[in-house]
Amino acid sequence: MAQALYRKYRSKSLSDIVGQEHVTDILQRSLAAGRISHAYLLTGPKGVGKTSIARILAHEINKLPYNDDSTHLDIIEIDAASNNGVEDIRELRDKVQIAPVSAAKKVYIIDEVHMLSKAAFNALLKTLEEPPEHAVFILATTDVDKLPATIISRTQRFSFRPISTKDAIKHLKYIATTEGITIDDAALELIAQRGDGSFRDSISLLDQLTSLASDTKSITKELIEQTLGLAPSELVNQLLEAYESHNLAQIVALLNASEQSGIQPTVLSSQLVQTLRERIVEKPQLLPLLDQLLEVGKSSKPTIKLLTILAAHSAQKTKSAALSAPPAEVSAPIAELERQATKPKPVVHQRPAATPRHAPEPTPTIEAPQGKSGDAHLENLNWENVVEFARKNYVAIYSVLKKCFYEVDGDRLIIYTGSAFYKKKLDDAKYRVNIATILEETGAGNPAIEVVGTPPPPKDSTAAAVAAIMGGGEEVSVDN
Repeated sequence: MAQALYRKYRSKSLSDIVGQEHVTDILQRSLAAGRISHAYLLTGPKGVGKTSIARILAHEINKLPYNDDSTHLDIIEIDAASNNGVEDIRELRDKVQIAPVSAAKKVYIIDEVHMLSKAAFNALLKTLEEPPEHAVFILATTDVDKLPATIISRTQRFSFRPISTKDAIKHLKYIATTEGITIDDAALELIAQRGDGSFRDSISLLDQLTSLASDTKSITKELIEQTLGLAPSELVNQLLEAYESHNLAQIVALLNASEQSGIQPTVLSSQLVQTLRERIVEKPQLLPLLDQLLEVGKSSKPTIKLLTILAAHSAQKTKSAALSAPPAEVSAPIAELERQATKPKPVVHQRPAATPRHAPEPTPTIEAPQGKSGDAHLENLNWENVVEFARKNYVAIYSVLKKCFYEVDGDRLIIYTGSAFYKKKLDDAKYRVNIATILEETGAGNPAIEVVGTPPPPKDSTAAAVAAIMGGGEEVSVDN
């Protein structure tokens, strides 16, 4: 029977470990100086080398040779997932008092230690507080948050990192070359990405795909996508382009093609998330999409969920454009009011109506997170549309905006919150991004935004009367 590649290429010494030099360097120096702790705690994601290092460390503490089949009476491995009761730990506590058979230290490796029961942890704690001189414990876990602080404080903790894509590709390429597997670099990169920071998962996936290669056939990215039921990169890119351009017909066509090809919506959403993660610095406006895509896997109907997430954006754009166009019958009165506005002071708006009490103190202007000066289209600003869009897409910010006043001053939008509490909320970085997105989606572009924590300054009474006659809308200053 052929040996699995991840076992065949498991590290045999601390110097063989890839991607965890911040751990192995410290351990090697400690061993060289003869400084052995009575308890080590190895934490981190799955498949990054915790168990391998635990076994290697146990052998090097005792100056014993190590290979994957090594066994020794004084090195005891315990799987806490199946030995998690208090009786198991009490038995361990009794046996740990017995001196080693032949080695210098008796080493206990407890894997998945977070699986121990509360009573078992209490029993283990007593042993860790007063361990025999000859005993060493090496604890490993993927969920350090489930460990009692009293256990953690009595160990030397080493935190493992996910394997970088670069390190994974390099190691996979070494294995492929050694095994005579013909595979191109794009395919290796895809395998590393699918491994999601786990060496074990990446190597196991390479092992699974080795049968696809031959002397005349190389493993390619396209071949892996077909085999694993992944969406082609081109389809993923086209979906994101259609989303950004609000092309609803294209989104539906691409999702239909994906479904007919047998691509699972959860897989497709995962690929979209991966792609967005790589591009989010260049396209911060896609952060809301990234957040929404995480919900696809939790849905009972992921196909419909993915469709609504991608399509609703385009549908809302169409609706907003329709709402922004003023009816023909009110165009003339609006034009007449604009002609009557002779004073150069900015227009003040409010929603809902309230009696302002004093003028605000000047505050710093907050620049929109994207766009340049002059990208504002505030002549298209429709506050009703802004509030309605927030209600449907950003409920938290809607609860603030519906109570705010606003003022247009050239290419600058001033938002009066009426209170310091609401100002602080709108000044939060994540809400600034949301406001910028709302304004862009409702046709106002990317104006500079100033948030003021007071009501607006007093309004012109004549303008208020005209607005009342017109049934609402923008208010302008007129001469008496």
